Amino acid sequence: MGAFARPESRRVRLDIAYDGAEFRGWATQPSLRTVQGTLEDALWRILRSDVRLVVAGRTDAGVHATGQVAHVDLDEQQWARATRLSRGGSSDPDPAAPLARKLQGVLGPYADVAVSRTSIAPEGFDARFSAAWRRYTYRIADRTVGYNPLQRRDTTFVRVPLDGEAMNAAASTLVGLHDFAAYCKPREGATTVRTLLEFDWRRGADGVLVANVKADAFCHSMVRALVGACVAVGEGRLDVADVAQLRDERTRTSAFTVLDARGLTLTEVGYPPDDQLAARAEQTRARRDPLDVIDDS
Repeated sequence: MGAFARPESRRVRLDIAYDGAEFRGWATQPSLRTVQGTLEDALWRILRSDVRLVVAGRTDAGVHATGQVAHVDLDEQQWARATRLSRGGSSDPDPAAPLARKLQGVLGPYADVAVSRTSIAPEGFDARFSAAWRRYTYRIADRTVGYNPLQRRDTTFVRVPLDGEAMNAAASTLVGLHDFAAYCKPREGATTVRTLLEFDWRRGADGVLVANVKADAFCHSMVRALVGACVAVGEGRLDVADVAQLRDERTRTSAFTVLDARGLTLTEVGYPPDDQLAARAEQTRARRDPLDVIDDS
């Protein structure tokens, strides 16, 4: 299926949230439970035919999402099945809205994946290539906060006190357009040049340290590596200046630990105005190698 919907099809945007703990990542894998596989199975039960979801960012095993975005192209028969109203009707002005309710009915009331909204995608929209940026958060509870078992699925516990101010100072040195090869799992033929738009740390009201990380795109394991380097600074194992120096060396290092997936959540995907969506998609395709991983997969 091409980058844009066929003339006889309709493109639908899906806004998605999931608890990644029990998934082996986003992308479909044989004999493994994944977010994409679960959603495409649910769509099959509604549409009685196969469809393929295209996602803004392929997340890895254990990574969560509250603001994931995907799209699907539906032919006329699939569209009719997706939007057929129940007896209660619909008060939503978007004709694609019934699909979200049908999906939640199939997935169940306490599912670990939910489609919060379905809507007709604007002309030129591509969930992956039209995206201008992605935002993640990473949650860490250190020894000053203590371990909370109710947060065990979405918060990483570090057994030492962390210097949040030093971590924030280290994060600020990484913002900008750089080659992040030192902070990415290498993938042959793919670029590691990214624009890190925002990176900062704050302590929430509960004392948990929360990283805000926003970039045009992320290469494989980049967010967890950036966070790991800052934790090494917070522990006193690295100096603030070391994280930028390591970046500029552009080689993988054992100076810090890449943290696990449990604390990582994709919270938002940003898109340009509707009249710029198609141009953004073409620009992204032209700039990036097809092998590029465009999110923290």
